[in-house]
Amino acid sequence: MTARIGVVTFPGSLDDRDSRRAIRLAGAEPVALWHKDKDLKQVDAVVLCGGFSYGDYLRAGAIARFSPVMDTVIDQARAGLPVLGICNGFQILTEAHLLPGAMLGNDHLHFICRDQKLRVENADTAWTTDYSAGQEIHIPLKNMDGRYVADEYTLDKLEAEGRVAFRYVDFNPNGSLREIAGITNEAGNVVGLMPHPEHAVEPLIGTGRTDGLPFFTSILKKLVNA
Repeated sequence: MTARIGVVTFPGSLDDRDSRRAIRLAGAEPVALWHKDKDLKQVDAVVLCGGFSYGDYLRAGAIARFSPVMDTVIDQARAGLPVLGICNGFQILTEAHLLPGAMLGNDHLHFICRDQKLRVENADTAWTTDYSAGQEIHIPLKNMDGRYVADEYTLDKLEAEGRVAFRYVDFNPNGSLREIAGITNEAGNVVGLMPHPEHAVEPLIGTGRTDGLPFFTSILKKLVNA
């Protein structure tokens, strides 16, 4: 049976189609999910895609966190459903308290769009097993509110538990504390990151590399072998 991975579309989502395409290229079946619908259509995993949900009013992701679909996503994520939050999706995951910390405006106060080098710090999550710990990859980055912050206790806890999933290399594009580009929850089923792996799955787009495809092949293998 083909694994089914849902992609949630909120008002203002930009990268839902790109995410569905990446899922299809990895060999899974993409399933479109609407923000007003609590039914996840029996998907095996969920992607919260990038964009500017609800225009990023109040704070990025703050309104989307209260969309009806998130009630189900939160409950099922806590029960073990794999969830990947990309950019705005990462912001939503922090607002929903599925991941700790918060996302603030870039320290230089400008929107940034660039190819970004990352180091894979945790290759044991549901979304990263096709990488190797310490591997350096190039993933497109585009955000205005990409600065990851948390108190020192939380940062130390993330480091001690190996829950920093990705770290910026050579250049910190937004002032994120400890160069954190992505984190995971304790169980490893929920991952959030600011760069966009769905834009690095084919040689003709994004970075011209396929460094983002292992996100989607990783979850596919986990679901097939579950």
